[in-house]
Amino acid sequence: MKTELLTIHDMTAARPALERAARVLREGGLVVFPTETVYGIGANALDPAAIAGIFRAKGRPQDNPLIVHITRMEELEPLVAEIPEDARRLAERFWPGPLTMVLPKTPAVPDGVSAGLPTVAVRMPSHPVARALISLAGVPVAAPSANMSGSPSPTTAAHCVADLDGRVDVILDGGPCPVGLESTVLTLAGETPRLLRPGAVTPEQLREVLSTPLTIDDAVLHKIDDSARAASPGMKYKHYAPGAEVTLVHGGPGAYRALLADKAGTGVFALTFDGDREKLPVPVVTYGSEDDAAAQAERLFAALRELDEAGARRVYARAPDMNGVGLAVYNRLIRAAGFREIYLEK
Repeated sequence: MKTELLTIHDMTAARPALERAARVLREGGLVVFPTETVYGIGANALDPAAIAGIFRAKGRPQDNPLIVHITRMEELEPLVAEIPEDARRLAERFWPGPLTMVLPKTPAVPDGVSAGLPTVAVRMPSHPVARALISLAGVPVAAPSANMSGSPSPTTAAHCVADLDGRVDVILDGGPCPVGLESTVLTLAGETPRLLRPGAVTPEQLREVLSTPLTIDDAVLHKIDDSARAASPGMKYKHYAPGAEVTLVHGGPGAYRALLADKAGTGVFALTFDGDREKLPVPVVTYGSEDDAAAQAERLFAALRELDEAGARRVYARAPDMNGVGLAVYNRLIRAAGFREIYLEK
């Protein structure tokens, strides 16, 4: 198909582009749009044929569930069988924003959205383009990240064009995404709240609101079995990976530098913090300051794409601190690395 690229410089002049994209969604087409986290590839969440189009466009495994995007609490009620009190408290605190909640679904949600699970993942984005598009479309919008399955998620429209030009009907260019990593995913469908995917809303923030203890799913830090059912996007498959082989390296700057000196060769790159650039014996791509996890999150996916553009074959990535948003950064890196890790001296 021919993809329309519509640029939104100013929300006051965005109405024609948004109305065009909303009409495409209502008619069963695919629209790429920015959110505060990453760009999403959206379709009418209540249209099974449109949902199938997302999986075809991305080359996405059929057992990987989608997230449904809404703009008002009233839009949640037809999608979920119940809204527990914790869900209402979390929505009051974090919606609109980068939090996805998994709840028991109603029959209105097609099986393709939930990958056959009895639950649905829902969030309310805060990005003005996303909110206006969903509102004008008048339907909930299912939207995974707007990239080819397995590759780094897109944080600019240019990333989306590189992956999906000719595969979707419309790409809305609303500028770079400020958060840079996909939303936090929390399930409230079990006996206790469980974090399925870390993001900008941290475990510490969730615990401030929840009435019962929060558990962290093993899949946040470890590879799950290939036969397991993924309750959330980002849990099961190798994700976020550049073409190069990535290895995550734990340890101090001296040990990291020594490792790179030993590994140096054609196509060997360092993915590390801003302050390391001048100290290393191989080409360097940086992903933010060592002590600023939010900056790392915003920069990470663009950095992974830059490695491909630079011709990297093997990448040694310095591991971030895992506190707060750093847990989300680590989660994405360990999946980009296919769970390859090296532990060095501090």
